[in-house]
Amino acid sequence: MGLLKKVGLVGVGLVAGISISLHFSAVADRETLATPLPIEELRAFSEVFGRIKSDYVEPVSDKKLINEAINGMLSGLDPHSAFLDAEAFKELQVGTQGEFGGLGIEVGMEDGLVKVISPIEDTPAFQAGIKSGDLIVKLDDTLVKGMALNDAVKRMRGKPGSKIVLTVIRKDQPKPLTFTLVRAVIKVQSVKSKLPDPGYGFIRVTQFQEHTGENLAKALKDLVKQNNGPLKGLVLDLRNDPGGLLTGAVGVSAAFLPKDALVVYTEGRTDDAKMRLTATAENYLRGNGKDDYLSDLPESIKSVPLVVLVNGGSASASEIVAGALQDHKRAVVMGTQTFGKGSVQTVLPLGNNTAIKLTTARYYTPGGRSIQAKGIVPDILVEDPSSPEQDNAFRLREADLDKHLINDKPSDAKTPTKSAPASNGTNGDAAKSAPTEFGSKNDYQLNQALNLLKGMQILHGK
Repeated sequence: MGLLKKVGLVGVGLVAGISISLHFSAVADRETLATPLPIEELRAFSEVFGRIKSDYVEPVSDKKLINEAINGMLSGLDPHSAFLDAEAFKELQVGTQGEFGGLGIEVGMEDGLVKVISPIEDTPAFQAGIKSGDLIVKLDDTLVKGMALNDAVKRMRGKPGSKIVLTVIRKDQPKPLTFTLVRAVIKVQSVKSKLPDPGYGFIRVTQFQEHTGENLAKALKDLVKQNNGPLKGLVLDLRNDPGGLLTGAVGVSAAFLPKDALVVYTEGRTDDAKMRLTATAENYLRGNGKDDYLSDLPESIKSVPLVVLVNGGSASASEIVAGALQDHKRAVVMGTQTFGKGSVQTVLPLGNNTAIKLTTARYYTPGGRSIQAKGIVPDILVEDPSSPEQDNAFRLREADLDKHLINDKPSDAKTPTKSAPASNGTNGDAAKSAPTEFGSKNDYQLNQALNLLKGMQILHGK
């Protein structure tokens, strides 16, 4: 628990410094480790600094040079470490509350262009028709090629109500597409639930925020109440969930696992980075004095047949939950292979309201698997016929990112069982042009999950 209390360990979603939405919490100061300074290298840095100040074509402020040097030092390590200026640090703190400004897309970098990993539901980007796999080539009249990713993200931010034109390349379209988006204050509802069929519940977690565990507990109790008794089966939907707070992942896992069951463990160079987080209140409440929101869950939740839906947009905290439930054989994981982000970032505040986001550990599933650059392999492979994710050209994952950490443990994952060929009554081209809304009646993967649960119910009855 040392790291949780001291620096606020988080399981981050996707690529650090590139998301329109940020999911990390502010943390307390940490003592700097005393290490000898490399004199020769610092002398070279000083010489370069002086040469820029004296000879560069235009005057450059000391602050800009130092900030750019820090940013380069961190971004050169891995895709998730980054320097957060005052604006980015403020948005990071606000993002954990589930409300932030922007367009509502998770993005990455590919061949010098901004690539959409996933539009977030109920946001301007989602409503405008931005899709996973879209390559953003222009922001208003400015070409993205050659632009630093953080600079591109800053251009996409702005005051709510202001407009921005995105020009994108989509693989199945012969010409670039343009979208006019109106920036908004994004309020993300992290947990959604319903009864798609009598006796069967559906819960979707869109992001892991500060109150996700509490919202999940409330949704579970409401579903049991609406059903007038225990559920016959439950689908936990983590598709396109980019991650978020580690405490949220532990809380969601703990709702379905026995008390004290191992959820995730981390390994890093410092003692603080080595933890074993179990399904106990102290690990998901994080010492904030709240009442244990899982204490009054119906007993049936611990044993209800459970299917977890994942895809290539499921990352970090989502993968922690899927991996824990899979290793404990508490759920059947269905869908497609996840993003593969198995590293942990710690947010360390600096002076002047800035901070650094530093990769400090790798995390592992209860069975000792590292999913870094690999992801969670589903027990049953079910592709979404409406998603471009089926085409390898659209699959941006951790392993595709420059400077990603290697997977330090060999995988013993089995080959997933493949379901029947996906068909939703449309041809392939039409399906790709109109992605199905998750949780709708036309959601092929959800329907497959419900069919599995119903089959399990029949077998249990026999």
